[in-house]
Amino acid sequence: MSAEGGTKAIVAALAANLGIATAKFVAFAFTGSSSMLAEGIHSLADSGNQGLLLIGGKRARRERTPQHPFGYGRERYFYAFVVAVVLFTIGAVFSLYEGYHKYHEAHEHPGETMDSPEWAFGVLIIAIIMETFSFRTAIKESNLVRGERSWWQFIRRSKAPELPVVLLEDLGALVGLILALGGVTMAVVTENLVWDAIGTLSIGVLLAIIAIILAIETKSLLIGEGADPEMEKQIIEALESVPEVDHVIHIRTQYLGPEEVLVAAKIAVHHDDTAAQVAQGIDAAEAKVRAKFPDAKVIYLEPALDEIPRKAAPDTTS
Repeated sequence: MSAEGGTKAIVAALAANLGIATAKFVAFAFTGSSSMLAEGIHSLADSGNQGLLLIGGKRARRERTPQHPFGYGRERYFYAFVVAVVLFTIGAVFSLYEGYHKYHEAHEHPGETMDSPEWAFGVLIIAIIMETFSFRTAIKESNLVRGERSWWQFIRRSKAPELPVVLLEDLGALVGLILALGGVTMAVVTENLVWDAIGTLSIGVLLAIIAIILAIETKSLLIGEGADPEMEKQIIEALESVPEVDHVIHIRTQYLGPEEVLVAAKIAVHHDDTAAQVAQGIDAAEAKVRAKFPDAKVIYLEPALDEIPRKAAPDTTS
């Protein structure tokens, strides 16, 4: 994935959310709508999340050290996981609490109506337009790297966390705005603030679902995911295309960061090859893999003798 594309989507989302959060809090001050307060907290949490993603991207670019010999690429996974936690604790939990509180208030004080609902309608419509542009940017940048994968496959299998996180956040923001608009509309039409509370609770549930999906996916990346089966298959083919390599006995891969893959393989060499020939074969095999997959920046190959060779040793007598 292009880090530049991810950064562009993050900055677009951050700019939109900061403006939207301010507008929502102003609307809440005039209307007292719990849906507007929940959406304001939602946008504020999203802004903090995008800030965390930018910090993670910057810290991940640090050079490796003796204490961290494989570098800091996984910082991007760590900060994406923190984003999921923040989205749940600040966004979802607060919205659920506020919705529960307003629901009981509406039942205890029936007949209360919303003040200046036109503020809520105006802000929500503007926010939907702004979020649509932010979501459009995330979709455009994702399409550059998504290939033939479905959107769900892209979110599940992407090794770079930024675009999936921004995509889900923007989608959640748009759906949340629609829920808030529905809650406010029903509260004004029926003159019953229970609907405003229901809209707030719905936003809380939505944020919880998105946070759980993000947490599951980023946790998997943080622990360490290997290359997909097709990539491993092509790595094996590249290794075995070298004459000095009889076959690959076993292979292990792991992403050290979105653009850095560790490849470790045990390769069977020919019984009659000299140490110099084996070393030459290992160098050639590494070059073949890196030519096909530039992200395979760390490669460890262990030569071994297998009792059952699969291909004849190369003829070096001529």
